[in-house]
Amino acid sequence: MFQRKQSDVVPPAADLTEEPVPGLVGAGKGRPTPKRRAAEAANRRPLVPTDRKAAAKAAKVAARADRDRQYRAMQTGDERFLPLRDRGPVRRYIRDSVDARWSLGEFFLPIALVFVALTALFSQNLAVSGILMVLLYAIVLATILDAFLMWRRMRKRIAAKFGPESLERGMGMYAAMRVFQLRRGRMPKPQVKHGQHPV
Repeated sequence: MFQRKQSDVVPPAADLTEEPVPGLVGAGKGRPTPKRRAAEAANRRPLVPTDRKAAAKAAKVAARADRDRQYRAMQTGDERFLPLRDRGPVRRYIRDSVDARWSLGEFFLPIALVFVALTALFSQNLAVSGILMVLLYAIVLATILDAFLMWRRMRKRIAAKFGPESLERGMGMYAAMRVFQLRRGRMPKPQVKHGQHPV
């Protein structure tokens, strides 16, 4: 009454195995899969080096070599080893444009020192001190205006040469900071002469 029918009987597992397909024999990576323990041991590295003094010395030597490379690049303009803030054709174009023109900014520091000396010299004479201060403020404003107009023109040239998307944030400050430095003190060193404007 509760007997199974002949069709409900599941065939043995041996009958369900598929026969190997010809042509796929030996298709694999050609080497046994490594044990997990062996793979982990191969990837394991010590968190702290065994010889700390030697590791610190090697790191110091590598850092010094990197600084020397960077300093030489700042002297020669080699793009490969410049700091990240100075790399790229747009940054180089900005530097060359600033270095090619005469600007009030590069003379600002010597002029300011002269005015400080004159103010100290005529400190007792209020009229002369007042005139000197007014002249100094006028020079400061003229220098800022010169830098602003320079960046405005340079920005249009950069957009025309490299595309509007190449104008990143902070580039105007990058140009202005270079304008206000003495030419000899600019780093990376100027690679163009006055009047040698980049194309």
